[in-house]
Amino acid sequence: MTESFIKTKAEWKAQLSPLAYKVTRKGGTEPAFSHDDFPKSGGTFTCTCCGTSLFDAQTKFDSGTGWPSFFRPLTPDTIIERADNKLFMQRTEVACANCDAHLGHVFPDGPAPTGLRYCLNGVALGFTPED
Repeated sequence: MTESFIKTKAEWKAQLSPLAYKVTRKGGTEPAFSHDDFPKSGGTFTCTCCGTSLFDAQTKFDSGTGWPSFFRPLTPDTIIERADNKLFMQRTEVACANCDAHLGHVFPDGPAPTGLRYCLNGVALGFTPED
């Protein structure tokens, strides 16, 4: 996490909606199918907390899970993966490498070419359209 994005609890709460705070700063999960209005055009999905570019729209796919899914991050160094053993499950959490925002989880059941499914919370993502 870069020092420029170390903020107090009050600063994060002032910047984010209550749901975005719960998800990104507390590791929560939004309800499935709550972000089916994501752009279908080209562009880049970003971290809602710090604006870091995370996923290219071309890597987004419909997983049928109700959460935005991608098969590859923009670059490997934009995300952090770590073990998440909460809720009596073994999963791999995905967080923003720049500000440590919880984004979601990655699973080994995605499409080619990676076979990965980055299952993310829509409230943790922003979008920057292509020029």
